[in-house]
Amino acid sequence: MTPLLAEFIGTAVLILLGGGVVANVALNKTIGNNSGWIVITSAWAFAVFVGVTIAAPYSGAHLNCAVTLSVYLMGQLDLITALQYMGVQLAGAMLGAFLVWSMYKDHFDQTDDAGAKQAVFCTAPAIKNLPRNLLSEAIGTFVLIFTILHFKDATLDSTTPIGLGSIGGLPVAILVWAIGLSLGGTTGYAINPARDLGPRIMHALLPIKNKAAFNIEYAWVPVLGPLLGAAVAAGLYHLIH
Repeated sequence: MTPLLAEFIGTAVLILLGGGVVANVALNKTIGNNSGWIVITSAWAFAVFVGVTIAAPYSGAHLNCAVTLSVYLMGQLDLITALQYMGVQLAGAMLGAFLVWSMYKDHFDQTDDAGAKQAVFCTAPAIKNLPRNLLSEAIGTFVLIFTILHFKDATLDSTTPIGLGSIGGLPVAILVWAIGLSLGGTTGYAINPARDLGPRIMHALLPIKNKAAFNIEYAWVPVLGPLLGAAVAAGLYHLIH
């Protein structure tokens, strides 16, 4: 498998499982309806583990534009390759979101709440305050990237898995779980531009009844915030090492 294909498939599976748990919790008449935040944060963490397991041997399992940006800033990836990674991550996220919609379509049809349906695809602030929302996404992503950079034997290049191969996905999953539980209550912790923007685009394109607007006023926050957090994390890591 080529690195780009690995990033595409790994990100698609990440969103399939991550968006899938939100659908299971938020949409009407699912078996997991209203099962809560712990279920969502746990499944998103497990989704990261699965995505990393698939992609790690081939691409390093970035699955996240913020991770790719940090790798580029650390001088371990050239600009063209970094942009290619980001492009296939966005495309993979769109495919994953499409698969979630296809699987849960009957439940989308049974759900009137436009916000609940949009939440399957993308994040939204609990309290809209754009500067603080941006800060929340930046802080969450900073913790993600700065910690990954400190994993023992961690390598963030384009061909080597993080840490110990597929098992290296386990500490990443635990890290994402901790971020979700502790820092996810303000914006839903996108901490990944592709994870939010790709599914948000799919939500706009798909024939979903009574759906919410694209919300361009907020949509830039879960894109710019993670990129800022990643840049600060890489810069600080480089400064102290």
